[in-house]
Amino acid sequence: MDQQQLSIIQNARETLLIESESVKNLTNYLDEGFTKIVETLFASKGRVVFTGIGKSANIANKLVATFNSTGTPALFMHAADAIHGDLGLVQKDDVVICISKSGNSPEIKALVPLVKNMGNLLIGMVGNLQSFLALQSNMVLNTTVAEEACPNNLAPTSSTTAQLAMGDAVAVCLMKLKGFTSNDFAKYHPGGALGKKLYLRVEDVLREELPQVDRSATIKQVIVEISSKRLGATTVIEGNKLIGIITDGDLRRMLEKGLSIETTLASDVMSATPKTILVDALAVEAFQIMESANIMQLIAVDEQQIPKGIIHLHDILKEGIF
Repeated sequence: MDQQQLSIIQNARETLLIESESVKNLTNYLDEGFTKIVETLFASKGRVVFTGIGKSANIANKLVATFNSTGTPALFMHAADAIHGDLGLVQKDDVVICISKSGNSPEIKALVPLVKNMGNLLIGMVGNLQSFLALQSNMVLNTTVAEEACPNNLAPTSSTTAQLAMGDAVAVCLMKLKGFTSNDFAKYHPGGALGKKLYLRVEDVLREELPQVDRSATIKQVIVEISSKRLGATTVIEGNKLIGIITDGDLRRMLEKGLSIETTLASDVMSATPKTILVDALAVEAFQIMESANIMQLIAVDEQQIPKGIIHLHDILKEGIF
């Protein structure tokens, strides 16, 4: 690396260390006041209205998304727009969280008395405990930082990172109190790869036809069954009981051993301990089993261990969840 590249890496390292230290220091501000804020939000019958100005407004917008997706209804109200009509967004039981580093911005000073006059609870997330916002708020989330990562100590860097981290801490605490599960999370994330990981099940991508032969089937019959169902494998069934699986790989290994196609039977080449998964299991679980076992197919069974189909790795991958 040349000198400029080394300098860039050093600047980046210093930025990350300063910001990580700022977040680490937030743990010193977790006290009874923090717990009361979380408990108040948990007991609230209204929404959480996040507001702020400048970069703090951007953080507020992100926290709205985090709260909504984790089971706490929230909305964003820009502090400047609030004093020009948008204050009507705030309803009777809503809790307002106002985010500001200085706590003394003109828009904040104008907004705070209006919120208090409406009778709503005001929580200040602020980096200056002697500021107008901190002194006027009903409760305070302290996000004080020692310095910005900006070399001029001006551009909001450490301070906005601290705001984001503190907001996430509140959101996660609320999730725990609400008993918010992965199933709840799936309700709010039905689209895209994330949503599919949380709700797509084996039965949703399972092929309807179950490839199957009995233990006495000839290799020719096995090949025909695998070829016709196009899953690269067939189950070996006795009655309705699963006793094995034969894959394309098993057939190749048979030929490598010099076994005769004419005399070899399904029972001679099958794997007698096939991997299975319940049909109502998540598709992501099927993927994890296939990945760990280095296999391409997995037999789906019901609660009685009766085979219902074969799920292929490609069936999962084409859903776009990985």
